[in-house]
Amino acid sequence: MIVIIKKTSLLTLMVLLTVSYGCRESAVPKPKGYFRIDLPQKQYIPFNSQPRENEKMPFSFEYPAYGHLSFQVEDRNEPGWFNIEFPLYRATIYLTYKDIHNDFENLMEQTYKMNVKNHITKADAINEKEFNNTENKVYGILYDLKGNTASAVQFYATDSINHYLRGSLYFSAEPNADSLAPVIDFFREDIVHLIETIKWK
Repeated sequence: MIVIIKKTSLLTLMVLLTVSYGCRESAVPKPKGYFRIDLPQKQYIPFNSQPRENEKMPFSFEYPAYGHLSFQVEDRNEPGWFNIEFPLYRATIYLTYKDIHNDFENLMEQTYKMNVKNHITKADAINEKEFNNTENKVYGILYDLKGNTASAVQFYATDSINHYLRGSLYFSAEPNADSLAPVIDFFREDIVHLIETIKWK
């Protein structure tokens, strides 16, 4: 018995076999991944536990126990510059305290320039979270800067009369919002805790 196969049917069969075989062998790119970062358990200690170093700081708050306090002493006439460093994560929360001397609007303008003006070209968005603690007279704003910005989180806290505290989170690494996202979120919680535990003296 002779089986006659039309040329068109044979050609169709060959194309189907080729496509089917090719699909099984084609490489599928894997999604971009990042190294897993192990983060410590949340634990806080009072800032006023080192009175010799911060005796001129008229406030207290709680900061992460896994952070290290460092004080800048370049200008002894102007205390108030200090940091909370996290060497393992190459992260630092830079803090600046100022007494208000009829210059509240000027301090606010400086914060606006640092938080918004300097980052607006790089930021995809800037979200704000307000703080209003009337009991302790702590008012402020936390800025979330989305995108590949140099600083991901910045804030200020004040009583609007005597005290002004400004802070910003920086990493000693190339800004990459995707890879740093878990660490940014982690330290953002610490900054929120710091603001919520501020008490002026």
